[in-house]
Amino acid sequence: MRALIETDRLTSVVFWGPPGTGKTTLAEVVAATTKADFVRLSAVTSGVKDVREALATARDRLGQHGRRTIVFIDEIHRFNTSQQDALLPAVEDGTIVLIGATTENPYFEVNAPLLSRSTLFRLEPLSRDDLGVLVERGLDAEGMTIESEARAHLLSVAQGDGRQILTSLEVACALARARVAGDGARSATEVTLTDVEAAISSSALRYGRDDHYDVISAFIKSVRGSSVDGAIHWLARMLVAGEDPRFIARRLVILASEDIGMADPTSLVVATACAQAVEFVGMPEAQLNLAQATIHLCRAPKSNSAAMAIWTAMDDVRRGDIGAVPAFLRDAHYSGAEKLGHGTDYVSPHVATTDTPAASAKDHLPDELRDRTYYRD
Repeated sequence: MRALIETDRLTSVVFWGPPGTGKTTLAEVVAATTKADFVRLSAVTSGVKDVREALATARDRLGQHGRRTIVFIDEIHRFNTSQQDALLPAVEDGTIVLIGATTENPYFEVNAPLLSRSTLFRLEPLSRDDLGVLVERGLDAEGMTIESEARAHLLSVAQGDGRQILTSLEVACALARARVAGDGARSATEVTLTDVEAAISSSALRYGRDDHYDVISAFIKSVRGSSVDGAIHWLARMLVAGEDPRFIARRLVILASEDIGMADPTSLVVATACAQAVEFVGMPEAQLNLAQATIHLCRAPKSNSAAMAIWTAMDDVRRGDIGAVPAFLRDAHYSGAEKLGHGTDYVSPHVATTDTPAASAKDHLPDELRDRTYYRD
């Protein structure tokens, strides 16, 4: 990215990352260094008409003056399919260089043809050290210092969001000045923990669509891995973010059979009871039922034998390995079934004797599949 910007050879790109990680800032860096014309659009306020006008101007500029145009579209995921399609020809023939910024997963929100013609850069949340640099720069700009506890609290709630930490610091500095002025002093030079706590009433937990899938994945894998503390953490993340508790309960019911199964059959009973409790009790108290069920499933022995049995059998069926139902297993409860030989040789295990034994386990499979073993302890 740095090489492309410094040599002014940038091609179409998509910046993908959570808020406050520098997507718009990178676009502004491009605007400040490129020799091309730079056009800013926001998918929140712009429509197809605005896009087409920008493309027409870019086409004229390229044809008449040979100058490139870079079009920056913030929140590009808010453009619908037709709006994104309007960009495609201009990106493909080089009329514009597109810079798209999005907080949503572009594989879901950006048209595949447009994404395939762009280089995707994923921006990660800022590290604690990076956020610390921003705090120091902000304090220098404000001419202030900060208590160590206040600084630690500010870094802990920012969640990698540079914009949030700078905004919160600015408010905290203003509160510090107002507090000291109210005490009759001339000026404030230090931000306290009280100032920071007042500036940030609560941590704005980020929980978008990607977080929904990533956190539930981490939750399930923690339960599967018997990590009680890990599972409880991810459960808390989902509950605080407002995740539907019924969704969590459903995943626990699935996991009880998929990952625990016959190793502890009572886990399915616990998970099902939890799902019923969630419906009956509701939030916030249902958090207790979810926590109890999560801990039980974490501590239970694990086996995927039941899941593997049905998955393997279904794979055979999909491949066409099915075979006919053996005659003795067929329905004999209708007129004429006996003439067809349906069910006539069937011996129930409840009435089987040495002279008339019940069929073996393998006899219950189609003849073509008698060598199959689906369930393994």
